[in-house]
Amino acid sequence: MSVNLKSSFAEQLREHQGIIYQVVRLYAYTAENRQDLFQEIVLQLWQAFPRFRQESRLSTWIYRIALNTAISGLRKEKREVLVFMPDLGAFDRPENNEGAEQESQLRQLYAAIRELNEVDKALVMLYLEDKSYEEMEEILGLSQGSLRVRVKRIKDRLRQLTKKEA
Repeated sequence: MSVNLKSSFAEQLREHQGIIYQVVRLYAYTAENRQDLFQEIVLQLWQAFPRFRQESRLSTWIYRIALNTAISGLRKEKREVLVFMPDLGAFDRPENNEGAEQESQLRQLYAAIRELNEVDKALVMLYLEDKSYEEMEEILGLSQGSLRVRVKRIKDRLRQLTKKEA
């Protein structure tokens, strides 16, 4: 591979590494699994990079490869999947009960997201990232109509799951 291709890949990887970290946190629980998945995604990106035709945005292409790598790896290994739970202490919290209630609701939401299948988790992540249905269609390979129906069903399911835990 040419030096230009290597430096271009490294630059693009640095610029878009946040996407990979999001996917890794969503699909890998332990530090070792996160590291393995990160390396596998970077390897898949590296192997596919010379074939990137710029028919879509680079970020869309990276999401697609990262999610496909994570989901196919899970199917092969059948390892346990847990959703990343952010450090809620990092958020500014008011000194009243409202902050504690919001924290509790957020924990319930993440617990409910853990109950979803791999594709629905990916869809939730993209939805929370404010991706358009067009971008989600490119990334997940599902029609926009199907995505809209799935988002509605996921919202309903998350409402049910969070009510059970409340």
